[in-house]
Amino acid sequence: MRDPGEKAALPVVGGAGRGGAVSRQLDGSPAFLTTRFDAVLDAARKNSLWPFPFGTACCAIEFMSFMMGHYDISRFGAEVVRFSPRQSDLLIVAGTVTDKMAPVMVRIYEQMAEPKYVISMGVCACTGGFYRAYHVVQGIDEFIPVDVYVPGCPPTPEALLQGFVKLQEMIARGETRYQRALAAKKAAGE
Repeated sequence: MRDPGEKAALPVVGGAGRGGAVSRQLDGSPAFLTTRFDAVLDAARKNSLWPFPFGTACCAIEFMSFMMGHYDISRFGAEVVRFSPRQSDLLIVAGTVTDKMAPVMVRIYEQMAEPKYVISMGVCACTGGFYRAYHVVQGIDEFIPVDVYVPGCPPTPEALLQGFVKLQEMIARGETRYQRALAAKKAAGE
């Protein structure tokens, strides 16, 4: 049984001298650190992205290999691929989008819950690629806002991984389209 005069010890992660986030008071007991709720929420969002693949061409094959064990995307918190827009928060548009397919893509985007992020994968999704024709969308940013562009024809899984990490960094710094719009709303007093 513990002595009632003794202070309860909290589990300490890291600790002094090891780069941990816990500091100690003069008597040796752990100190509590405070932070903004938004920072904790952004850290949780950054490490729990659930992608929705919108694959229409050869870039979708590269996305499939990106999700395989070789790249171990689960270490970034994104191993849960959802094929329901209501359960995902990251739309990865991989491949050519035609004018007939654009309204479907917009509907999927609108069904996703906020905050939602978009990665445009491949030169066809980014700019229309070499399809300079009336039926191909010349960049999906004509219809939905894009957070990260991953160029290439097709882009390698490593390039998509780099784009994914870039999106995580943007979420952590508060630089995504959603976070900028939210900050503007707060500044306007809404």
